[in-house]
Amino acid sequence: MKDVRVWFIKKDECKYISHLDLNRCMLRALHKSRIPIWHTEGFNVHPYATFPLPLSLGFEGKRECMDIRLVEECDFISIKEKLNDSLPEGIRVFDITEPQMKAKEISFAVFDIRITSDTLSGDKVFEIMDELLKKDEVLVEKKTKKKGIKEIDIKPYLNNFKLERNIGGAVLNITLPAGSVTNINPMLIEKAVERYYGVELDFSVIKTDMLDKNLKSFK
Repeated sequence: MKDVRVWFIKKDECKYISHLDLNRCMLRALHKSRIPIWHTEGFNVHPYATFPLPLSLGFEGKRECMDIRLVEECDFISIKEKLNDSLPEGIRVFDITEPQMKAKEISFAVFDIRITSDTLSGDKVFEIMDELLKKDEVLVEKKTKKKGIKEIDIKPYLNNFKLERNIGGAVLNITLPAGSVTNINPMLIEKAVERYYGVELDFSVIKTDMLDKNLKSFK
């Protein structure tokens, strides 16, 4: 058996496909393409496929991945072509590799966030974001598995970023914790805007990369 990592883009209307539906979509594509994939054993037998860092609903992803296990040798180019023939246009496989890192090594994710408003000027949107990111404390409510809703300060995680003006608003490139211990969803920044400024801004989020603890791209 051989483990392989399937790299894909998730965009356009497919960004609204939930992770559960994405999993089903990928399993159907694997079945239809007849790729020699290993199946789990036991009562509920199904193709083995895992996603190291699932993408949040509504986010686009430029460098998503899925791990599968092959039961026989198969040409990587052939796998890519067969999967793309079986997937919707908004999900495109762009590479197949052998895993170099384990999923647990993912510690951060990089996001490009386009921020706009239907009611505020682009200059005002930039001003709000610039002011928010300069605060000494940014409190928001975050849902946790163990304690339910909890108020946290996300300011310590808002360090590695670049904010630029854009037509109609601002563009924020930011690196946030995305590991199994600490995970900061960029939509918490949107919640902070609502809390501190009483306005709703439109956040269009693209996850561009996954990084290990040393800020090296996940491979």
